[in-house]
Amino acid sequence: MAKEEQFGNLEICIVSENKDKINEIQEVLNHFKIKLINCNAKKIEIQNDEINQIALYAALNAYNEVRKPLIVDDSALYIKSLLNFPGPYTSYVYKTIGIKGILKLMEGIKDRSATFKTSLVYVDEKGYKIFEGIVKGIITEEPRGNMGFGFDPIFKPDNANKTFAEMSIKEKNTYSHRAKAALNFGNWIINS
Repeated sequence: MAKEEQFGNLEICIVSENKDKINEIQEVLNHFKIKLINCNAKKIEIQNDEINQIALYAALNAYNEVRKPLIVDDSALYIKSLLNFPGPYTSYVYKTIGIKGILKLMEGIKDRSATFKTSLVYVDEKGYKIFEGIVKGIITEEPRGNMGFGFDPIFKPDNANKTFAEMSIKEKNTYSHRAKAALNFGNWIINS
């Protein structure tokens, strides 16, 4: 029997309250016949300059709470001209100054290059593994689109004509940092 068939009924917990994020990851994991279920565990986020450490801490804490194989992800937006701000503080910056605040900080700035990075951590009884996904792009001059979440309306990936917020989940996943991390995870778990 092929390994992919063996995992036909694999269910993995995900620790997240963000339904859009869960849907994006599930869209990728459907290819591997992996179903995500909500863990109902707390996602404890520490202050750290590295998103790998933030995601790992949250994943290990959640695993200690539920004792089931699970994934946790954390993403960060790094804007080159802002010295990689907001970085690991992306969620907080979105909640406080939002898209308008970032665009205000970038007024008159020519270099609009940015990178989105996701760190996805898988934990089970054997330990943990970290999967990363990175996408390069630019910060647009103004918000475009009403799909997605967070800074999606102002992030346009390289080689695309649209912002993430102008794309369907399927289209976004052809570029997205989160989809790349989920694909790395799916390939690893099916082949391990």
